[in-house]
Amino acid sequence: MNRISEFVVGLLFGVGLIISGMTDPGKVIGFLDLFGAWDPSLALVMGGAILVGLLAFTIAKKRTITFLGGALRLPASTTIDKRLLGGGLLFGAGWGLAGFCPGPALVSLGSGQPKALVFVLAMLAGMLAFELTERRALRLAARRTA
Repeated sequence: MNRISEFVVGLLFGVGLIISGMTDPGKVIGFLDLFGAWDPSLALVMGGAILVGLLAFTIAKKRTITFLGGALRLPASTTIDKRLLGGGLLFGAGWGLAGFCPGPALVSLGSGQPKALVFVLAMLAGMLAFELTERRALRLAARRTA
């Protein structure tokens, strides 16, 4: 039953991304072009997403299990540090240059957009680089304390 629910939610999310125009890099770049041919339509999409997110987190904070019975663990950290800021800057730069963020890129990849393939490969390479860097940092920290 969980897999069916996951599939339906993922399908709904993907359809929502397509309908909202988030899978069109030109529309996203137009939204980010504040001093050119600015297209404000995605502001409505983002506003709607923020409202849904606020509602979802308000409900989630009061729960300890998901609606499907799994453990519900929300992030506890509220620290804004160099890593968070750096990651946000990298994410924003990638979004602005490519016109994709991870969810829409995967949906666009599924529809055969070649630009999405390049983005997803670069995203996977970045994720791998992060994992390798984190593992190396943990090994070095363990050696220092040993």
